[in-house]
Amino acid sequence: MPTPDASLPRRRFLQTLAAASAINLLPTAMPAAESTPAITPRKLKLGFDNFSIRGFRWKAPRQIEYAATLKIDVLFISDLDSYETLEDGYLRDQAKKAHDLGLEIYAGGWSICPTSKNFRNKWGTAEEHLALGIRVAQAVGSPVFRCLLGKADDRKTEGGIDARIEDTVKVLKSQRSRAMDAGVKIAIENHAGDMQAWELVRLIEEAGPEYVGATMDSGNTTWTLEDPRQALELLGPHALVCGLRDSMIWENADGAVVQWTAPGDGLIDWQDYAKRFGELCPNTPFTVEIISGFARPFPYLHPDFWQPYPKARAADFAAFLALAKRGHAIEPFKAPAGSEPVVADQEYQKGQLERAITYLRDKIGLGLKA
Repeated sequence: MPTPDASLPRRRFLQTLAAASAINLLPTAMPAAESTPAITPRKLKLGFDNFSIRGFRWKAPRQIEYAATLKIDVLFISDLDSYETLEDGYLRDQAKKAHDLGLEIYAGGWSICPTSKNFRNKWGTAEEHLALGIRVAQAVGSPVFRCLLGKADDRKTEGGIDARIEDTVKVLKSQRSRAMDAGVKIAIENHAGDMQAWELVRLIEEAGPEYVGATMDSGNTTWTLEDPRQALELLGPHALVCGLRDSMIWENADGAVVQWTAPGDGLIDWQDYAKRFGELCPNTPFTVEIISGFARPFPYLHPDFWQPYPKARAADFAAFLALAKRGHAIEPFKAPAGSEPVVADQEYQKGQLERAITYLRDKIGLGLKA
């Protein structure tokens, strides 16, 4: 969907959106979630991103112990702050602890784009952060190190998202030999509205797919006005790890609203999604990142909304519109009256994650231990 000209009459703009939504995308649009149990043709490893239980602020040892109780295959520790120290001995101890409990650790960090609004210098320069992440991944036995470009606001910076992609690619190339020598691939996430799926694929191809792939986030695709099922077709062949969750989307007077949910509570057909996932990236763990309970509006009926998306594609947006037309409003999470807010948030996060794992294991047939 090209950015509309500021002089474009509102009526004509709305007609353009209506025409886009009429594009026939039935072969790839996602049907409503089903409840009939079905086993995927190929077993996929099942796991979760530790951000799902962020309210507890547990360090790696406690995260590992908890993950083992869920009988999953992979614990995705997507931040460096979860480790009490980054010394190799400690990291190797965590790897052994996880292995003894039947778990693999996948490692992650933060923004490696030095010009992103999300970049933090806590771990040094972008290059130093990436080098550190590669070492951490190697020490904990992770085949990947997840990192990211930034967030939606980076689309509004000078040069737009194209410039931020260029800056990120430079950082990636500076650490190519280090990653290759360590046997660690860099998994860049489509994060918080920064890149659409096709833009992340472009970044991967420019940096080098022999050592760079994707952290595929199905929730974040809805924050860039995409259909998660269509994004899977683009990102699946590059996916090294994931942050998967469902989304409910509904229309309002200004455009649409997106609220992330646990699998089965939104619009994704997880049987179909998991089947295609197994075809596109069978060796990638099906890791969920549950971030439920709040809604975000996307006022795309306002022409100014489109300025940060000069190259957005009408067909992709039409698929998102098709989802919005099928969705319905849901209430955000509210702590029960009289409860301690921190404790209520912790219980909500834990309950959402455990329900997601149970649903994906029992209804969809995921996990080597199912």
